[in-house]
Amino acid sequence: MQPATAQSKLSLAEAGQAHELLQQTETGAIGAIVGLTDAQWTFKPAPGSWSIAEIMEHVTCVQERVLGMLRDQLPAAPAGPAERPIALIDAIVIHQFPSRLMKAQAPEFLAPKGGMNIAEARARLSANTRRLNECLTSITDLREHLLESPPLQRFTNGEHGVMDGYQWILAAAAHTERHTKQILEVKAAANFPAN
Repeated sequence: MQPATAQSKLSLAEAGQAHELLQQTETGAIGAIVGLTDAQWTFKPAPGSWSIAEIMEHVTCVQERVLGMLRDQLPAAPAGPAERPIALIDAIVIHQFPSRLMKAQAPEFLAPKGGMNIAEARARLSANTRRLNECLTSITDLREHLLESPPLQRFTNGEHGVMDGYQWILAAAAHTERHTKQILEVKAAANFPAN
């Protein structure tokens, strides 16, 4: 275990890794929606499933929630314990959060409401990614404070339950990747409109 107190500032490697993940996941999500028609954008492969429009609305809402948490909750959040498994949690977020093997129901406040068009989705995704990138340099104590993380609890069967600010940024990128995979699943549906 790495002492939390020994890692209060991000290393250049950590900041670079997060910048790269944010850029890659933004590029992947935008690439997945390029050229979609209105019929493809709003198509639902099965009753109760989400359309690509709803998936992208959910992705941007989660990004904005993370940004709000970093701005409003992180500064007053408790400090981490003297030792915590920083590298382990980073790895879980980066490698397990994007997986589509474990399904999860979005909380009601993050469920899509409808009405987002492709241009708005692209603009919000790009703006949110830029703001998350800015957090990596503007918030100097990302590693010092911990916030409760229901997703981490779910992925670790309750063994770990809090993430620092840096890990929340990684989680935003991982969440975008997860749902880009969901978009590709929708596009691969047998009844996906040809145009």
